[in-house]
Amino acid sequence: MTIDITVKIGGEAGQGIQTIGTLLSQVCHGAGLFIFSVDDFESRIRGGHSFNLLRISDEPVKAPGNGLDILVALDQRTLSLNRDNLAQDAMVILNSDTDVGFKENILSIPLKGLAKEAGGAITANTVAAGAILSILGAPYKILENLLKNRFAAKGEKIINLNTTAAKKGYGAAGEIRFSKKFSWTPQDTGAVIINGSRAIAMGALASDCRFFSFYPMSPATGIMTSVVPFMDKLPIVMEQAEDEIAAVNMAIGASFAGVRSLTATSGGGFCLMTEGLGLAAISETPLVIVNAQRPGPATGLPTRTAQADLLFVLNASQDSFPRFVFAPGSPMEAFELTKKAFALSEKYQVPAIVLTDQFLNNSQVTQENTFVVDENLPTFICHDDDMTDPGQYMRYCFTQDGISPRAIPGRGKAIVRATGNEHNEAGQISEDAENKIAMSKKRNGKCKAMIQEMDLPRVLHGDSNTLLVGWGSSREIIIEACTALRQKGKDVGAVLIKEIWPLDRDRWRDILKDRTFIMVEQNSNCQMGQIISRETGLFYHGAVLKDDGRPLYPEYIIEKTTQIME
Repeated sequence: MTIDITVKIGGEAGQGIQTIGTLLSQVCHGAGLFIFSVDDFESRIRGGHSFNLLRISDEPVKAPGNGLDILVALDQRTLSLNRDNLAQDAMVILNSDTDVGFKENILSIPLKGLAKEAGGAITANTVAAGAILSILGAPYKILENLLKNRFAAKGEKIINLNTTAAKKGYGAAGEIRFSKKFSWTPQDTGAVIINGSRAIAMGALASDCRFFSFYPMSPATGIMTSVVPFMDKLPIVMEQAEDEIAAVNMAIGASFAGVRSLTATSGGGFCLMTEGLGLAAISETPLVIVNAQRPGPATGLPTRTAQADLLFVLNASQDSFPRFVFAPGSPMEAFELTKKAFALSEKYQVPAIVLTDQFLNNSQVTQENTFVVDENLPTFICHDDDMTDPGQYMRYCFTQDGISPRAIPGRGKAIVRATGNEHNEAGQISEDAENKIAMSKKRNGKCKAMIQEMDLPRVLHGDSNTLLVGWGSSREIIIEACTALRQKGKDVGAVLIKEIWPLDRDRWRDILKDRTFIMVEQNSNCQMGQIISRETGLFYHGAVLKDDGRPLYPEYIIEKTTQIME
């Protein structure tokens, strides 16, 4: 029988909540267990209410849990906020310096007091980690070894401080154990713990991306910080720009010079990048942008999650031009789709946008280590020896598929001209009306082949009368909700979208026609539903929408879907 436990650690910002979640995740990983960890925090350094939601199972889990088996309340507010979500046999660890003991499934422990006894109040979070693992029945030795490795570079004093704190927390739980028990035998499954940010960074490096430019903006900053450890090992350059406009223009410049480049931002930063997006489009310069969504408008909720930039991304910048839009639903998809974005952006000389969000970027999940680097990356750059007469090279010559030979300036005799104005085949500015029509037709003429590059949505139980349709990071949550609904006797399937634009309207119509379909999105205006209706002529029959900045949960989808179907 599968053992599945959800642990929630809550308190004020500054209490080391994320550290507790990280320690627990690593201990579970070392024992061959599977985890899904979500951090929820306010945009403040101290105070407020933050939490880590950690799901642990002896079978793979790819969505967050919501019903709480163990609640760790570092303050009284956390207990008050979560009483209604406690499972029937749930246990609570309460930080209390006055009421110490175990009563009515609440274990009161003086976390700060024990940390001071260990040698420093700052280790209260380590005390809490020790207490949690004791209740779960994990051997203390696993945590001790982890702490020794984690703090090895900081010396024996810091190691002893943390191991002592962990031991005090472990001992404070006494013989109290949670009813569900895991096997804690250390084992190496070959899996890794990874989040979307790191997966995107790895995908870029696997694509031979050599230039990274960015202006810090959550939740995209983690992508760039994941690249930093490789700067001394790989021939890459990273530049923190003065703003997002500079960041995108740096990426365009590097790409124009023949170097694969990446810039990452959130919705507000992408808004500033739209002029650069248009420059890449008209100059037909490959460009990969990651837009890690968060709620808006304006600054919105800077530390929360959303799926509200889709319509914006599809229509950003003036006039029309082809672009690719991808929306991964897991770290593995983030890795693979980042690689695909680089390949197709270069092949078709168009912008490629990877849409992620705070939930995907920051959530830690156990993932099979199947990340593969392609040894022979294709190149779509032409050289003098590809040309009959380099002196007659035309950067934007008209071709049947709209893709012109792309040479790199300074790498041969061919003269490469490019401009942000409309231009003729040679790259010289042109205001001729017929030329403008021809150039627009040339650029948009790439779409037919681009559509063929796109994978269709994944369909689960496609013969069902009702289909849940979602995109991006909601994928695994929808799958779990769909499975639960079918177990309840509901005839429900799912359509899961990861490659959004351009879309093949005929094939999408074939998937959805003659079906009742319900959209599942994290925005207020059903943006993917609007696109499907516009492109296929089919209209969704209901929508499960969530626009509060918090993640979707399977239970939420189950409840709302059941209401729509009744």
